[in-house]
Amino acid sequence: MGLHAKILHNVAGPACDVFINYRTVDTRRSVVRLLYNHLTQQGCKPFLDVENLRLGDRLLDTIDKAIRGCSVGVAVFSPRFCDSYYCLHELSLIMESKKPIVPIFYDVKPSQLRIVDSRILMSCSQKDLRRFDFAIEEAKCIVGLPFDSSKDDCSELVRKASNAVMSKLHEESSA
Repeated sequence: MGLHAKILHNVAGPACDVFINYRTVDTRRSVVRLLYNHLTQQGCKPFLDVENLRLGDRLLDTIDKAIRGCSVGVAVFSPRFCDSYYCLHELSLIMESKKPIVPIFYDVKPSQLRIVDSRILMSCSQKDLRRFDFAIEEAKCIVGLPFDSSKDDCSELVRKASNAVMSKLHEESSA
């Protein structure tokens, strides 16, 4: 690839097949990194913020573009997922974009997903809160992969999640 082509590629940003939505403090050093690596080895182009965001990128613009351009979303729900504006914004955009989604319930049950953090409740507009609540309620109704870190095998979760993502990608490409 020539210099001009590389510059244009970098300006446009890397296209991705899969957007991984997760709470950094809960899952980045475990299942999310393993899932990213496994999907990459499968020939997939997953979007992971720590891998794809570059210095100077406009955070929400880059993330929103990646979500709109992806074919499948993966939401890794964890105990503090709903405490993050960014997690909720990403989930809302995935759901609003009608992307197929693979939910992973990591140390949390779907019924436990709700916004309870007063900082989120007080800092968001009513419109954002409605969007977030709707996205959470929609995600709860999708069959996902449960995971209990105290007793389940992380490598098995990654295998199942990767298979589900690859299946969704295949369905999308066949449609």
